[in-house]
Amino acid sequence: MDGVLINSMPLHMQAWEDYLLPFGMRVDDLESRMHGRRNPELVRDLFGEGLPEDVVLEHGAAKERLFRKLLAEDIERFRIPGLVSFIRRHADVPKAVGSNAERANVDFILDRLALRTYFQAIVDGSEVAKPKPFPDIYLLAAERLHIEPSRCIVFEDSPAGAEAARAAKMRVVAVETIPTEFTGVDLVIRDFEDSKLEPWLLSQTSSEIETPPVSTGVEH
Repeated sequence: MDGVLINSMPLHMQAWEDYLLPFGMRVDDLESRMHGRRNPELVRDLFGEGLPEDVVLEHGAAKERLFRKLLAEDIERFRIPGLVSFIRRHADVPKAVGSNAERANVDFILDRLALRTYFQAIVDGSEVAKPKPFPDIYLLAAERLHIEPSRCIVFEDSPAGAEAARAAKMRVVAVETIPTEFTGVDLVIRDFEDSKLEPWLLSQTSSEIETPPVSTGVEH
């Protein structure tokens, strides 16, 4: 979701910076520490490993409330170019959202961008024991779509997410919403208007005409 459906990283950065300010914290490498991680990991990284679980969860929830407030002010500006036309072109292909994000953020973004009806399954980070870079999220998404993992294509913006997709034995399209070093992915695109995307998809599906359509999973 984050970085694939919506370019939310700048607002996640701003939300964390604004949230940390009253604690007297300025983090120079915040973006690299955030990318592809769930809030509990990041909170412990920023505030220390000794925090009680309820405090960890409240820090994360408070930051996400601030993020949603910032996003609500101009959400359309952050939609990834070409997303809706791409989804509509492939309306017959089963689709899922698999994200490390908390469910409140997933629901907020899908509803505010009117995207929910395009996806037949949604998996958030709280539904699996191990988040990305483990494959659990994508394996559960494939299960809910009733599609074999090997038939799935995952669109990912983070190396941790790409690693999760590869571990699930899925093909990976890396979306460079922000410049990122990817290894072991099948294709790298700028966004859904990238001219490389449709020819590559055609090359993947042309050999599967006699079988059910390839599933498309999109993430955080």
